[in-house]
Amino acid sequence: MSEQGPNRYQLGMTTRRRVLGDAHVDRAQAAMSPVDRDFQAFITEGAWGSVWSRPHFSDRERSIVTIALLAALGQHEELAMHIRATRNTGASREDVVEALMHVAVYAGVPAANHAIRIAKQIYAEAGDSGEGGTT
Repeated sequence: MSEQGPNRYQLGMTTRRRVLGDAHVDRAQAAMSPVDRDFQAFITEGAWGSVWSRPHFSDRERSIVTIALLAALGQHEELAMHIRATRNTGASREDVVEALMHVAVYAGVPAANHAIRIAKQIYAEAGDSGEGGTT
C-alpha cells in the first residue's frame, strides 16, 4: 500500500464496490494470488482510491469517459465490465451510445464497431434489446 496506506486503499475499495458491485470485487479478491496481489492493491489505491474517488466528476461521468477510453484502446474485457457497471453508475444506454459515437470519430470506426457489438451483447444478456426507452 502507498504512503496513504489503508485510508486510500479503503476509499478505493469502497468506490470499487460501489461502481463494480460486491460480486465482481469479491470474485477478484478470491482469485487474487501472489502474482497479482500488489497489482490489485495498486489499482484499488490508484484507479479507485485516487481517480474514481475524486469529487469533480460523478460516477456517471467517469463511467462515460472510461467506456470511451477503453473502447478507443480496444480493451474489450474491461469495456464489457464497465458497460455492466453502468447499472451502478447511472450512465444510461444512450450515454454509452453517445460515447461510442465519439469513439468512432476520434478513435476510428472499427474500434467503435467492436465496442458497439460488445454493448449490444451486454444489454442483450441483461434483457435489454435496445428497443424502446432508456435503461
